[in-house]
Amino acid sequence: MNPATPTVDRLLVLAAEETPAPSQSCLDDVLCDQMWRLFDSAWFAESSYYILVKPLRIIMIFLIAVLVRWLLHRTIWRLVRSTSQGAVPAVLKPLRERIPTAGGDPGLVFPERRRQRAEAIGSVLRSLVTAVVFSIAVLLILSELSFDLAPLLASAGIAGLAIGFGAQTLVKDLLAGLFMLLEDQYGVGDTVDLGEATGTVEAVGLRITTIRDGRGVLWYIRNGEIVRVGNKSQGWAMVVVDMPIGFASTEEATAVLRTAAESVAVDPELSTEIVEPPDVLGVEQITVDGAVIRTVVKTTADGQFSVARELRRRLTEALENSGITARIAASRMFPRSATPPDGDGGTGQGGAT
Repeated sequence: MNPATPTVDRLLVLAAEETPAPSQSCLDDVLCDQMWRLFDSAWFAESSYYILVKPLRIIMIFLIAVLVRWLLHRTIWRLVRSTSQGAVPAVLKPLRERIPTAGGDPGLVFPERRRQRAEAIGSVLRSLVTAVVFSIAVLLILSELSFDLAPLLASAGIAGLAIGFGAQTLVKDLLAGLFMLLEDQYGVGDTVDLGEATGTVEAVGLRITTIRDGRGVLWYIRNGEIVRVGNKSQGWAMVVVDMPIGFASTEEATAVLRTAAESVAVDPELSTEIVEPPDVLGVEQITVDGAVIRTVVKTTADGQFSVARELRRRLTEALENSGITARIAASRMFPRSATPPDGDGGTGQGGAT
């Protein structure tokens, strides 16, 4: 054997001498030391934290975010289901259900209406939860990737401030729509008075409410611009009918009107819509044409218009059949001016108009 030829042991020794060893700080780390012993690679041992630990931590952050989102969505879903079934704490009830009324009835809340309201609120809450959870997860992942979050957060704050100033009307509309849903001020199918527009609600959103008025015009109203809401479809309604009787006997007219109003209450088609029997209150006011008698009846919100039309018809027919209508003056008498504005002579006699 040629002495100049290296033996196998010599080659192993030379290879061991040429293999670089990891730094002492890496060997002091448990993970780095284990990777060095297992793979005998300084590069892999020193990079083990970025190759193994960082990806695992990022995956764990993502999985935890998904789990938290699922748990919160499940909680919201159960809250929505219990709300739609009526089993909801008093704090979460609509404002009108927590305020006592004069009749002791907090209002009629139909299951379908409650279900729609609960699902709308649940959809908003689920979207909000998803945005918050995954935003925090993205920030944590960027932190694991050694991104400096301070400039990013500062830029986001400045951008949010600029967007807030530019979209303050949008934010106002969204907040008003959210509180409108939480308080259940109105819903689809309700007849409402919003000031500029009065009609039936066709769609309710977080930013815009759509109303169809009596002429068929479709109104789009921003929720932030709604100052007051008059809802004619919640709970009960009071139908008020004022009938002029001229200078006829008020006792006679009251008896006639009371009989006609009671006939409306016993009508099979309208009795289900009447909450309390009609009542003739008596003389409401005195005008130049005589007395005006007021009749009221408490009805359901949906039946107020049909009951009001039938009540007016029967009261009018009752006054006509009793002969009281014929005693109501058909015109007024005004004295004619004795001296006309143009200076011409006048008769000075009264004339009918």
